[in-house]
Amino acid sequence: MEARQRSQDTTLGELFSQLTQDTSRLIRQEVQLATHEMTDKAAAAGKRTGMLAAGGAILYGGFLFLLGALTYGLVAIFGMGLWLSFLIVGVLAAIVGYLLVQRGIDALKHMQFAPTQTVDTIKENIAWAKDQTN
Repeated sequence: MEARQRSQDTTLGELFSQLTQDTSRLIRQEVQLATHEMTDKAAAAGKRTGMLAAGGAILYGGFLFLLGALTYGLVAIFGMGLWLSFLIVGVLAAIVGYLLVQRGIDALKHMQFAPTQTVDTIKENIAWAKDQTN
C-alpha cells in the first residue's frame, strides 16, 4: 500500500529523471554489447585468416613440387624445351593462383562485420522509449 501511494506521489520531474537514467544505462549497455559483438566477429575473422594463411603456406610447398614434376614431365613426355615447359606450367599456375585469390576475397566480402544483434536491440529500445513517452 505504501509503495503504491509513493508511486502515485511521484512527480513528473522525477519520472523524467528516472527515464533519463534508464536511457543512459540502456545506451551504455548497447555500447558494451556492440563492443563485445565486434570483438567476437574480429576474433572469428582472425582465426579464419590464420587458418587460410597456414593452409596456404603448406599448400604452396606441395604445389611447388607438383609444378616441378609437371615441368619435367612435359620435357620427358613431349620432348619440348625446358624453357617452354616452365612457361606453360608458370602460366597455368598463375591462372590457378588468381582464381584462388579471387575466391578468398569473395569469401571475406560476404562476411558481415556489422553488429547486427546490437542494431536489432537498439531498434527495440527506440520502440520501448517511444512507448514510455506516450
